[in-house]
Formats: sequence, structure tokens, C-alpha cells
Amino acid sequence: MQSTRHFKDRVFLVIKGLAMGAANKVPGVSGGVVAFVAGFYEEFIYSLQRVNKTAFKLLFNGRFSSFYRYINGKFLSLLFLGMIISYFSVSKILDYLIVNYELYVWSTFFGMILGSIYYINKDFGAWNRRTITFLIIGAIVGLSISFLDPAKENDNLFFVFFCGIISVSGMTLPGFSGSFILILLGNYVLLLVDSVNALYDTIADIFTGDFEFIKDAVRMRMLKVLAIFTLGSVAGLVTFSHILNYILHHYKNITLATIIGFIIGSLGVVWPWKETIYMINDNGDYVLDSAGKQIIQNYKRFLPELSTETYMAIAYIVIGILIVLGLEWYGQRTRQIKV
Repeated sequence: MQSTRHFKDRVFLVIKGLAMGAANKVPGVSGGVVAFVAGFYEEFIYSLQRVNKTAFKLLFNGRFSSFYRYINGKFLSLLFLGMIISYFSVSKILDYLIVNYELYVWSTFFGMILGSIYYINKDFGAWNRRTITFLIIGAIVGLSISFLDPAKENDNLFFVFFCGIISVSGMTLPGFSGSFILILLGNYVLLLVDSVNALYDTIADIFTGDFEFIKDAVRMRMLKVLAIFTLGSVAGLVTFSHILNYILHHYKNITLATIIGFIIGSLGVVWPWKETIYMINDNGDYVLDSAGKQIIQNYKRFLPELSTETYMAIAYIVIGILIVLGLEWYGQRTRQIKV
């Protein structure tokens, strides 16, 4: 699997990692959808579930090359490289676009998810009463999540570990946004803003030779929270992949139907016409995170009035659909050339 990848394939795998990383960071968008549409979802799940007792035995025995091959290391390393690069580049651009062109960004994502539903459904030829039932269940669950009220922030380390496990669902379960679920759990700012900023500040201090942060109780607490969250994320990634690999192998059609349902349900989260509700304290002032930004509490959705802005948003929905269909066309063309 690894040896047959040409240089062009590796470059595109990094680009897919970029897209997946950017999608994972946006509340409401699932990186798993990118993996599904881009055609590497099953290989991704297969590779993750190879991180097991056998893999650790190879690692601890110093058989690093065998460990690397066993876990499909070339695939995972290129994909995660793309995600890491995305976190410091593409996701930063997305942050800017969401602040300045929020309606059009959400419209594009909405269109891409619509295109994804068409793409996945087109090749799924196992519709029957059973799979349609699971499709409906998946859609109801996905849609219900988008209307839940968020909990309050909680930095208890056991809960933080649990948040880590849940947050990776966006990577392994298409249609589930890990970032949005963290908002619902009340810990989006704590885990993806404040603790990450604490890590940035710490790295900057270390490079300048300043180790005074060790005496800063708040900074050390944030670093501990980030470490526990990371451990939970790794545990969740490996656990989910084992479960998903099993059910994909034994109940593939039901699983795929449920995933399509989740993706349909996620349209409620990325609905373009919504008003962002920010957290307010008892004095009526906006609560700010460590970066000085207002904290998102939830969204209030509404139907748009016909206007130039609405027509522009609809045009961006069409662009989103065309992006996915274009990727599908390119994938088919590439496969034909290889054959």
C-alpha cells in the first residue's frame, strides 16, 4: 500500500490532510467528510486501528521500520503533516474569512456538504428498509445535536480527557464536528484557544531562554489541561478506529447509511443564515477568551429574505457543490489514467 504511492500521490495526500485539518477546526464541519469524499476514509480507519498491541510491541522492541510499515506510517505521516501545516496556515486564513465573510464561508461549506451527500449516495446501491431506517436515525441524531444548548466550561481533568475522546469524532465520524461538540460541552475555548495559546507562549519563552512560566500556576494548569486533552484525543482516535473498522467490516451498508444520515444532519449546523450568539457575563458584557475574542455560545438560525446578499450566498452554495463534483471528476480521471 505504501510502496505504490508516487510523488504526486504523496503531495495530494498532504493537501487532503490540509483540507481535513481546516475542516476539523471549523465548528460544524467534519474532517471525516473530507476523508469520505476524497476516498481515503477506509484506509484512514484501517491505518489507525493498526495502532494496537502488536504495534507497541514492535515499537518497544526497537523494530522501528517494522512498526512504521505495520501502521501504514507513510500514509498517516503525510496526512498528519498536512493537518499540522493546516493548523498554522489554511485554518488561519479560514479564521479571517469567517470573521469578514461569514455568510459566504458557511454557504460554501453548506454546498460542499450537499455535494458530498450526492457523491456518497451516488455509489451507494444498498438502499432497503433497514438502511433507510438507519439513514433517518443518523439524520435525526445529527440534526438534534445542532440544536442542543451548550454546557458551562469545566476544567476537571477527567472531563477534559473525555472531551479529547469525543472531539476526535469529527475525524473518524463523517458528519460529526468535533469543534462543535466541544462548544456544546462548554470547553471549546478552554481546549482549542486558551490552552493552545498557553502552549504558544511557553514555546516562545523557551526559545528566548525565559523559564519563569514554571512559576506561573495558571500557565502550568493550562499546559496540563492541553496534555490531558491530547492524551484523550489519541485514546479516542485509536478506540473509535477499532470500533469503526469492526462495524465497517461486519455491517458496512448499515454503517454507511448511518454516516450519510449524520452528514445530512450536519446541514443544520452549517446552515448559512444564522446569527452568532456570544457568551455574556452577569453584567451584560461579552466574555472574552485569552486572545481577546468573543466566545461563541451557540447559533440562532433563520430563513433569509430575498436580497442581493442572499443570491450571492446561493451562488456560493453552488460553488461548494461544484468543488466536490470537480474533485470527484478529477479522482475518476486520475483512476482512468492509472488503469
